[in-house]
Amino acid sequence: MQSFQTTFPQAQWAVLSYSLVSSSLVLAATRLGDMWGKKHLYLGGMVIFTLSSLLCGLAPSINWLIGFRGLQGLGSVFLSGLGLAIITEVFPSSERGRAVGIIGSVVSLGVALGPSTGGLLLGLAGWRSVFLINVPLGIIASFLVARVVPRSPQVMVKQKFDLVGAFLALVTLGSFALGMTQGQRQGFGSESALSLLAIASVGLVTFLLLEVRLKHPLLELYLFRNLRLSMSLLSNVLVFIVLSGVLLVTPFFLERVQNYSTLKVGLLLAVPSVISGLVAPISGTLSDRFGSRLMGLVGLGLMIGGCLGISTFNAQLTEWGYVLPYFLYGLGLGFFRSPNDSTVMGAVPRERLGIASGLLSLSRTCGVTMGISIIGAVFGSISAQVAGGIDAAAAPPAAIIAGFQGTFRVAALILCGAAVASALRFHQSKQM
Repeated sequence: MQSFQTTFPQAQWAVLSYSLVSSSLVLAATRLGDMWGKKHLYLGGMVIFTLSSLLCGLAPSINWLIGFRGLQGLGSVFLSGLGLAIITEVFPSSERGRAVGIIGSVVSLGVALGPSTGGLLLGLAGWRSVFLINVPLGIIASFLVARVVPRSPQVMVKQKFDLVGAFLALVTLGSFALGMTQGQRQGFGSESALSLLAIASVGLVTFLLLEVRLKHPLLELYLFRNLRLSMSLLSNVLVFIVLSGVLLVTPFFLERVQNYSTLKVGLLLAVPSVISGLVAPISGTLSDRFGSRLMGLVGLGLMIGGCLGISTFNAQLTEWGYVLPYFLYGLGLGFFRSPNDSTVMGAVPRERLGIASGLLSLSRTCGVTMGISIIGAVFGSISAQVAGGIDAAAAPPAAIIAGFQGTFRVAALILCGAAVASALRFHQSKQM
């Protein structure tokens, strides 16, 4: 905003353009991976991401930055959508959990280090450095992918790409993401939010009706008859609803009630991500040995216990009182994610690994999009009720505490739903 002398709503499009492109195109990108091979598309995505990062860092105006961010989102969709599929292809099923766990550890490490690293770069060299740092990293990564990653197996059956389905998926997912964003800004009763969500609903129904009739659809709906796949994806959506909500409301409590500095808040927010990252490879290895379903249920149980512990926080909370429940929460997340991702990737034929990876990416995106709205609404309504109608941004500490405690009780209930979904998946496997 300061650099380009622009408004906050326009500046937000530098974030929205990236997220809209990356979430809307994930099914199309991963389907192409199954058809054409994953390595070259992944490498192409890396090159696009690196080039667009350079362009973002050199952007002369906010409109150029918004456009380049959309291009960066196009590159990222191949990275986030196909990375797990490549890992699953390379490793045998007996080692899949450990490999997925290592990937989960790297992701959690990135989540934990991203805000602090970004803040350091901003302080030292300004906002452009956040993009320009990707250029040398992207060049190195592209070289490594080209040299080390093996090619995908040749697809013997010639298939047609479902252009109409890809367009409908783009309209549906884009309208849903933008509608949820407008709902957060203007309220879900606003004309723009309702219109966009209505378009998303019509688009979804049309997409499903089309996919049932096509010989080579973008998304084979019969895959969802497998409860291992469908219930694992549902569990992932519910977990990411909670994850995004936790990141949204925790700073309110730490800053408004505990009066911690921004630096301290950032460090405390990193606790569950760091713990999850450390645990992920271990849980992946254990899932190879004892089964992914059991490890996933253990993880969800630990997350539920952590949320219930967090729901007792009050103004007398100490640093150790904060760390212990969030440690339990992060431990559970680490035990859940790797086995659950491994289950999804093991529930589809090898020629559909790309679309399975895309569905996982989409479940995370949808969970985050819904979680910010759902958890934010719960926190805001409880806080406002206690504060006599005052918005959470200006509510007194007592109202923030009440909203925080109520939010984490709701989060525990949502995670109970994820546990039920995992149990249904386990029930099918027992019957088979």
